Amino acid sequence: MARGGTAAQADKTTFRDVFAVAEFRALWLAQLLSVVGDQFARVALTVLVFNRTQSALLAAVTFVVSVVPTFIGGITLSWLADRHPRRGVMIACDLIRCGLVLLMALPGVPLAALIALLFVVTLAGAPFSAARAAIYPDVLDGEKYVLGIAIGLTTIQFAQVIGFAVGGTIVGFFGTRTSLVVDAGTFAVSAVIVQRWVRSRPAPAAAAHEDGGPRGLAGVLAGTRLVFSNRMLRSTMLFGWLAAFYNAPEGVVTPLARDLGGGTLAVGVILAAQALGETSGVLAFSRFVPPSARLRFMGPLAVATSAVLVLFAWRPNLLESLLILFVSGICASYQLAANSGFVSAAPQEQRSQAFGLAQGGISLGQGIVLIAAGAAADTRSPARVIAVCGAVGAALALVLALSWLPSPRGQGRGRVSGRHERS
Repeated sequence: MARGGTAAQADKTTFRDVFAVAEFRALWLAQLLSVVGDQFARVALTVLVFNRTQSALLAAVTFVVSVVPTFIGGITLSWLADRHPRRGVMIACDLIRCGLVLLMALPGVPLAALIALLFVVTLAGAPFSAARAAIYPDVLDGEKYVLGIAIGLTTIQFAQVIGFAVGGTIVGFFGTRTSLVVDAGTFAVSAVIVQRWVRSRPAPAAAAHEDGGPRGLAGVLAGTRLVFSNRMLRSTMLFGWLAAFYNAPEGVVTPLARDLGGGTLAVGVILAAQALGETSGVLAFSRFVPPSARLRFMGPLAVATSAVLVLFAWRPNLLESLLILFVSGICASYQLAANSGFVSAAPQEQRSQAFGLAQGGISLGQGIVLIAAGAAADTRSPARVIAVCGAVGAALALVLALSWLPSPRGQGRGRVSGRHERS
């Protein structure tokens, strides 16, 4: 898989080995701070907009504005991390976000300006994520890379929960402006960590091409052609995009908790069930499934993670619902195989653009499905909405799985010809 590896090596490689790599520790901590900082900004601005306008709709629009740029930035800006040194791109993105968030914290900033600034802050996060994802294969080899991605995926999930929870607490105790200053601080610290502990490397595209390679729109088109013309890149990216369907419960979690007779606590427990399953599944998948078998498990697990949600059609109670979501999360561990397959196929000089396209597609797909699920839940049972999303996701996953497994020779082509990272 990613940069090779055998079952024997998988048995010997541990998480301690991964954290022993200083550059990985720096990238991991920068990722943690970046994700937590993003959640701080979303919570603080959503609360600020609601306090100013008393409009739930505008507050919701503000939250959406903080997510949509991930798609736009992933498609249009990720090429920057191929044309310029990736460490420098990460530092620049952190400093830009730090400065913009400090502007947002100034008193008297118009509401429209706050929303616009939040849009740009999130936009700047896309090349940061693409650059970080593209550096990982240079820092970690073989099974270390696979375990590193497993750590990264679980870190994102927990960082988002921590960011929302801590962000809400800070906003409640200290107000939105203090929260924004704290948010700016997370980006500043991330920039310092990257500058001090991540090694500088030349721009990959510049090393491969005298003119620095394609840029701007040409870079976007070149990256898109690369991904969709390469079987491994295309297939594993599409497997990654299926996350939109099995994450549909997030869009209807509040009415689902109400129907199950729970309150705010039930909302948190429901959200945690699937995240806990994903964390457990990724850790188990990385430790107990040999590298040579991971791509073979990708199709069946992708089908299963959405298919199990169809059980919501029978209106399960709270405990049964939590079990279903937990199992769905475990099956989502196939994303680890998709990720390592993707990076094994992405050429070094276009790796960031490929990652950006994959990440942007996930963001757009999740946004569309969550909005559609939320709208449907206004007139339909949230359990039935989840079941429908699961059925659609399972059907699409089955089509992908059937096209992915045609022959051993096809699998061999895929192994040398791979996928994305979710954060």
